[in-house]
Amino acid sequence: MGRAIEVRGQQSVVRRRLFILFIISCILSTASYILFFISVSYALTDEQISIYQAELKGKTAGEKIAFWAESFLGTPYDKDPLGEYVSKATITADERVDCMYLTFRSVELALSNTPEEAIQTALDRRFHSMGIIKDGRVLNYSDRFDYGEDMIYSGKWGREITSEIGRTIRIKGSRGKDFFDVLTYEELMRRINRLESGDIIFFAEHPDKRTTDAIIKHMGIIKIEVRRHPSAKGGAKSEVREVYLIHASGLKGKGGVVKKVLLKNYLNSTSFAGVKVTRFP
Repeated sequence: MGRAIEVRGQQSVVRRRLFILFIISCILSTASYILFFISVSYALTDEQISIYQAELKGKTAGEKIAFWAESFLGTPYDKDPLGEYVSKATITADERVDCMYLTFRSVELALSNTPEEAIQTALDRRFHSMGIIKDGRVLNYSDRFDYGEDMIYSGKWGREITSEIGRTIRIKGSRGKDFFDVLTYEELMRRINRLESGDIIFFAEHPDKRTTDAIIKHMGIIKIEVRRHPSAKGGAKSEVREVYLIHASGLKGKGGVVKKVLLKNYLNSTSFAGVKVTRFP
């Protein structure tokens, strides 16, 4: 009798352990599914893009650019040194983005009415001349904008308004340019209310810190949000204008994520030589 009870007890323990293992297996499987779903859901489908593009009609170009930049929040940073879109010779690579691709794609979607039109816009704007596609592959990414400063010089990525924001200073140029005009952080903060949603902000590296011949080290997109001040009473100012930076924050080979941060906080945490700004009408 005692032996039978002992056996049943052991069987009960085994069943409990199996049940616990089953539960753990289910949890891990569910977690894996969720992670997989998250990893593939960063890229919007053409159907979703079409819906948003229709809803955005009537908005300014800047509002559209800021909207599309914000739609990439949380997207993993593209660790490929060239950029996955270049390595894969494709126009669309929304699953992972770097700062240049985020700028490219946000503007292209904003200036188009359909997903197909966005591709044609990309072929025009990502290249010094014009992009060429054959059998779904880009043939001439060697002609793409590889330097942020060349994007500014081209005029394809908005009209430069740096000197309209505030007083500029000159730093050493590169690749045949003797100098490069930028806004200092201090001047930008004094004139921060002159920024608008959709402005593209380019961050210039200090000449003595450059490890390549590139002047622009990073770029992002401005988003303006107006909020009611929680403590506003009577005749006090009731609204607060907050200036955000949306950017792909990360390092090649290491990773990161697309973030939205207050511009003033970002400026306080970095040490670039200054910025340039472009804007679409």
